[in-house]
Amino acid sequence: MSSNRERNDRKTGKKPGFRDRPEAPKTGGWTPNPPARGGADSPARERKPKVDADHWLWGRHPVLAALANPARKGMGRLLATADRAAEIERDGLAPNGHRVEIVDGTALARMLPAGAVHQGLAFKVQPLEGVALEDFTEPADGVIVMLDQLTDPQNVGAIFRSALAFGAKGVVVQDRHSPALAGALAKASAGATERLPCARVTNLSRALERLSDLGWQAVGLDGAAELTLEQALDRRPTVLVMGSEGDGVRRLVAEHCDVMAKIPMPGGFESLNVSNAAAIALYEATRARTRD
Repeated sequence: MSSNRERNDRKTGKKPGFRDRPEAPKTGGWTPNPPARGGADSPARERKPKVDADHWLWGRHPVLAALANPARKGMGRLLATADRAAEIERDGLAPNGHRVEIVDGTALARMLPAGAVHQGLAFKVQPLEGVALEDFTEPADGVIVMLDQLTDPQNVGAIFRSALAFGAKGVVVQDRHSPALAGALAKASAGATERLPCARVTNLSRALERLSDLGWQAVGLDGAAELTLEQALDRRPTVLVMGSEGDGVRRLVAEHCDVMAKIPMPGGFESLNVSNAAAIALYEATRARTRD
């Protein structure tokens, strides 16, 4: 049964207007006239300017490795907290003449990308340009790593770290599809990018042809390959070719490999991170060179 008020509304044809509606509760729900954001009563949020990470190294290991690299002599701007500056002076950790600018930790963090763990040290410097392929591949001996379109800085940095740990002669990357050897990549490498030669080449397939002429065999990593790494590797100078996690080694690059090999995974979970796969491959390649 309808109320009298409802009948009267129907009779007059009058519809409840905005003012006829009950007052909205003061909390919750939609507010037709919200207060302006960032006004005089609310402080504006400070926006951090965008930082070009390709021109920064940060963290103790990457920065100290760069300071010890003769190729860095006369380059860059070195910033450190007071305790780190004292350590550098006391232990002679800047042998190439870099002078330290002392800054506090908060100011240093503002100069770097968000989340950068600087450990009281940062170095603003141009990325390393790389060396010629023949600088570390002639004469042919040992193991080198070739990265086919790996773009994740954390993965590439970790591969540099493993390559240095297992005694690789150097790393080969494609110039157009590789991150700069700085920023998060250098941090993940723990300074290995300053100590391990890197050749940036235009075309990986042609680079493999040149390496073959110099006496290197190329072993590509492919989870669907028939041979295992243990079966494919021997004492010969070896290029380990690692592809991206999504696409793997590209077809044309794979065609220039002498053999494709896999890492056997009896656990039934065939999804290794590429930096983990590289570490295993480097271990196997090192072991193969010492086998009787």
